[in-house]
Amino acid sequence: MACASTGDTSASLAAYCAVAGIQAIVFLPRNKVSLAQLIQPLAHGALTLALDTDFDGCMALVQEMCARHNIYLANSMNSLRLEGQKTVSIEIVQQFDWEVPDWVIIPGGNLGNVSALGNGFLLMRDLGMISKLPRIACAQAERANPLYLSYLKGFREFHPIQAKPTLASAIQIGNPVSVQKAIRILKEFDGVVEQASEDELANAAARADLTGLFNCPHTGVALAVLFKLVERGYIKRHDRVVVISTANGLKFPEFKIKYHEARLADVTPRYRNRPIELPADYHRVRDVVLRALDARAASLH
Repeated sequence: MACASTGDTSASLAAYCAVAGIQAIVFLPRNKVSLAQLIQPLAHGALTLALDTDFDGCMALVQEMCARHNIYLANSMNSLRLEGQKTVSIEIVQQFDWEVPDWVIIPGGNLGNVSALGNGFLLMRDLGMISKLPRIACAQAERANPLYLSYLKGFREFHPIQAKPTLASAIQIGNPVSVQKAIRILKEFDGVVEQASEDELANAAARADLTGLFNCPHTGVALAVLFKLVERGYIKRHDRVVVISTANGLKFPEFKIKYHEARLADVTPRYRNRPIELPADYHRVRDVVLRALDARAASLH
């Protein structure tokens, strides 16, 4: 079984193949995935190919390899992959006691999740399990935004682009394979597409971290779009909104560290937090702690 990946699909495929005793082959863009993502397929014994290209190049190569050599393709071109992802919609509604949220915001790269989640809601509607559909927002990184550019033209045309390097590396995709399926879903769900800059996605992830989350940069893209839609009045205060988080922040420690060290290009870290280095002296420690507590109390008032 094989897949092209920016890190997460390859980790899942390698783990399941290891359990089943099947050889996994993963095509990754070299130096474009985090170390935490790279180590997972390696640890599970996958044949891991780090290629001098981007995800779109990996996708073209894995398609050709699978077609020519009878290897099972596990990317979202495979309809069974999307059938499995439909369960996300079902679980969302189930966890809300079978009430449908008003909005679902989905980070958009290869666009399989947009198609799959939409189809999950349609399935429940057709079965009579729900009586309404949510609105869907697809969130793209500004540097990898082909669907957003199509949305601006009313989806009348779609043109692949060369995606630029972005902190949201898993959605750095310029030629998504599920684009037409996603467009059909967005039209049926009165959907919108919005983008987020590097500064916006990094600060959105950090802002949400202050609530106890620990967000990956791709979830930061979706959160940044949430904030934009709220500010524009698309999303109202009483609306119930679900943001799809596609990975844990622990897979991107370099992103987190560089944010708080102010070392991310094109990002001004508004929620930066750094350790305070002090001698082991009670009076010095006390003064710093009390000043911090006083400052926090003042900010709350």
